[in-house]
Amino acid sequence: MEFRQNQAIYLQIADHINERILSGTWAEGERIPSIREMSEEIEVNPNTVMRSYGYLQDLGIIYNQRGIGYFVAEGAYRKTLELKKKNFIRREIPRIFRTMDLLHLSCDDLRDLYEQRGRAQSPPSR
Repeated sequence: MEFRQNQAIYLQIADHINERILSGTWAEGERIPSIREMSEEIEVNPNTVMRSYGYLQDLGIIYNQRGIGYFVAEGAYRKTLELKKKNFIRREIPRIFRTMDLLHLSCDDLRDLYEQRGRAQSPPSR
């Protein structure tokens, strides 16, 4: 995992976990890696992973079954989706709009680019 300089590492780890939930890699009720396993996987201090897990537990996205491990909570997908949308709107959209203004790109230009991207990713028709 490559870390960005502009955000705390524990939040980036939480974001990584959220992406696994949204992508369907981890389903609700499924066990996720232990703190030690995750710290080894992404090569960070276990205390940092513990902070990420605590943060996600406080949000109700994961829960701990004492002696067994951490699991994806019921409703985690919905909560994660809401959290990611709020963060995207609050952090990314203003930056995107500033860049669009500087480059004189309109929402129509952006829509066209988005649609082109979708066509490029679609499998060929049979």
